[in-house]
Amino acid sequence: MVDITYKSYTLRKALAEAVVSVSSQQTIDAIVNDRVPKGNVFEMSKTAGLFAAKKTSDIIPDCHPLPIEYMAVHFEVRDLEIFITAEIHTIYKTGVEVEAMHSASVVALTMYDMLKPIDKDIEIRNIRLIEKKGGKSDIRDSGQGINASVIVCSDSIFAGKKEDKAGKAIISSLEKNEVTVDDYVIIPDEIVEIQNTIRSYVKERISLVIITGGTGLSKRDVTPEAVRPLLNREIPGIAETIRNYGQLRTPYSMLSRSLAGMIDNTLVLALPGSTKGAEESMDAVFPAVLHIFKILNGERH
Repeated sequence: MVDITYKSYTLRKALAEAVVSVSSQQTIDAIVNDRVPKGNVFEMSKTAGLFAAKKTSDIIPDCHPLPIEYMAVHFEVRDLEIFITAEIHTIYKTGVEVEAMHSASVVALTMYDMLKPIDKDIEIRNIRLIEKKGGKSDIRDSGQGINASVIVCSDSIFAGKKEDKAGKAIISSLEKNEVTVDDYVIIPDEIVEIQNTIRSYVKERISLVIITGGTGLSKRDVTPEAVRPLLNREIPGIAETIRNYGQLRTPYSMLSRSLAGMIDNTLVLALPGSTKGAEESMDAVFPAVLHIFKILNGERH
């Protein structure tokens, strides 16, 4: 199965369709008037579709078990065709497209099974996904036109005793999100130096400044103390999202003092200094955090 542990919980929706074609109006009349010998076709097939949606991961090897939090089956009769739509919602880390198509197909198969004693020319056609929503694929926020600078705050890396990996992981993530990285520096854990470096980037009108390191609880972790006085507006939701994402992976995330806010039109993010912490923080808020720049530019949101 595909690893989805890095993904976030979001509202996911899918709508799928299948078409059952019968050979005569008599069959349609029998369905509509509840005269099919095997029972009520709509109710029986709908129930089968509900079961199918819940059991998809038992049938399709690569499908993840997930909570089905809303499920509906609708029927529309058009001449000699019955259009089936299956709609599924969940709040989870992966989509429900296969669940919706599996449900629609089982509804159609159940109808076929119930109708075959009275109609030998039934066809099932056009099992397809109509619509899917949710997840990062729906977030249209791009980093195009946004420039960034990355600051690594670490006494040991600045002294050459350790190699920087967190800053490089952040750069890699920014590039995947089409953000242009203008500068990358390594500085010691000193409040004045951190503040002066940030001020220089704000003066250069850098859109995004990301600092990694110094957000823990050791005596030399001073990044929040350096950044907070500079902020015009703090954005607590970003830091909350980062901590919540990390908390699902390690209990030590509760000790992080990640911080986010605006200095004029520059977004400043202070992230953990560990490579894993930096990577997970980027996964937690990108690309959605780039929506800030649309708001700053007066675009609708």
